[in-house]
Amino acid sequence: MPIPIKEKIRTITKWSLTCVFGFIYWCAFQSSITAETLPQFVEITKEAGIDFVHNSGAFGKKYLPETMGAGCAFIDYDNDGWQDILLVNGKDWAGHPTGKRQTMALYRNNQNGMFTDVTQKAGLTVPLYGMGIAVADYDNDGDDDFYISCLDADHLFQNQGDGTFVDVTEQAGIHNPGFGTSCAWFDYDKDGALDLYVANYVEWTIETDLFCTLDGTNKAYCTPESYNGQTSRLFRNRGDGTFADVSRISRIENVTSKSLGVCIFDYNSDGLPDIFEANDTQPNKLYQNNGDGTFIETGMITGIAYNENGVATGAMGIDAGDYDGSGRESLVIGNFSNEMMNLYHNEGDFFIDDAPIANIGNASLLTLVFACFFFDFDLDGQLDIFAANGHVENEINAVQSEVTYAQVPHLFHNLGKGKFEEVVSKVGADMQKPVVGRGAAYGDIDNDGDWDILVTTSNGPAHLYRNDGGNQNHWIKLKLIGTKSNRNGIGTKITIKSSSGTQTRTIKSGGSYCSQSELSAIFGVGSDSQIEVIDVQWPSGTVDRLVNVKPNQLIIVKEGETK
Repeated sequence: MPIPIKEKIRTITKWSLTCVFGFIYWCAFQSSITAETLPQFVEITKEAGIDFVHNSGAFGKKYLPETMGAGCAFIDYDNDGWQDILLVNGKDWAGHPTGKRQTMALYRNNQNGMFTDVTQKAGLTVPLYGMGIAVADYDNDGDDDFYISCLDADHLFQNQGDGTFVDVTEQAGIHNPGFGTSCAWFDYDKDGALDLYVANYVEWTIETDLFCTLDGTNKAYCTPESYNGQTSRLFRNRGDGTFADVSRISRIENVTSKSLGVCIFDYNSDGLPDIFEANDTQPNKLYQNNGDGTFIETGMITGIAYNENGVATGAMGIDAGDYDGSGRESLVIGNFSNEMMNLYHNEGDFFIDDAPIANIGNASLLTLVFACFFFDFDLDGQLDIFAANGHVENEINAVQSEVTYAQVPHLFHNLGKGKFEEVVSKVGADMQKPVVGRGAAYGDIDNDGDWDILVTTSNGPAHLYRNDGGNQNHWIKLKLIGTKSNRNGIGTKITIKSSSGTQTRTIKSGGSYCSQSELSAIFGVGSDSQIEVIDVQWPSGTVDRLVNVKPNQLIIVKEGETK
């Protein structure tokens, strides 16, 4: 007997609604699974004993440098195998005391989740208007030293191996009187001695400070267009404890630059480290290493000098990483508000900005991104992206209703096939709190195999976020000791192969914004129970190979001892 038409409609409607609600339930269920299985970042700053508050010196005059600092670093200064923390600081302007701390802070890792302030004991109670920091064993003596870029004169601190540091800037022959920002160690001439690149910003002094305004009446912080740029500096390590300024003869000298970020990577896979310099309102620079002590600037021809509209952006932080398994390192760049982040995919000879199609562009449009970096926070074998955000003008919301001073960080989870998802709302409430972010770095503070995050804020507290649950997936951690190459193995390319695929990482200094992450490599391998091959390709050309390696362990690789 035929079914009446009304009954058919009723049946179809009921079935449709069942499908619709079923689909909604399935989506919610999948979302809940994602939220439950992602690692959670828990802020442990206070309980860890870190009470540092950045001092910009601000007292109402709105001097430009107050908006820019400062960075942070992970460093195992005492060689006990646990990452310690260095926090760069500003200081008061003359005649205007704030009552705040005037020096940097060194916190020793107590190996129990707590840190102790050992700044005074380490001989680091030196008032500096600091900006950026880079960590490395520049003298190859077995312990890590560090360089701090400053508003005026920079400082090189040599580790004495007894828990103390000595300022050796003058005897090392380093002189950078510019407005220093990010900096990085690398061996550009591959002689085994680490050289130093220092990014400089603009020509600014109290005497030349300009009046800028948002509302036509009250002073606001000026943008870099108001000031002339400064050239960055390249210092070659002579190998005897001294350095030579080779900025001009290496052809990186350029007074139009207004640099905030620097990243060292081999963009064209020729075995030579190249320099990417992120410039604020000026074209970005890509200095290709010619292998003869000189560089050639290729930012324009490789497509990363300007954005897709042909405009120089307010570029801040930067990092390089192989996020798609192509074997080539691509770039992520943080920009000013109303400018999306860039995700420049490395095509071999040129770059294409994939930020819009990767779901990063729109999500980052209204934020002002200072620090950004690639890291695998859930150890699934794919590089994710973190960004620390915060505006430079505390009154910005009065003139741009959709833009705020304090901002929530970005955490983009790599979904594969060039796509990312913003998941900061799924990794715990602590990271969802708005901050005026500046520097950021990653390090494994508890030696559990997953990356934790350190963030600094402008004129505010530091934030230490512990990664809880990242090591639910399997992992392998590699620490390098160079012999022919520099002792940190900076510039070493590591490739691992397991059943889930092939991954590459490069040990590097610099990246992010004015900050230094841990000088180790952690690879996530998901559920793989064995890593078939680990190839360690040192700057010297030596290749160490490990086979059939069990995951979930730290391996120390000494150059030339593993074949």
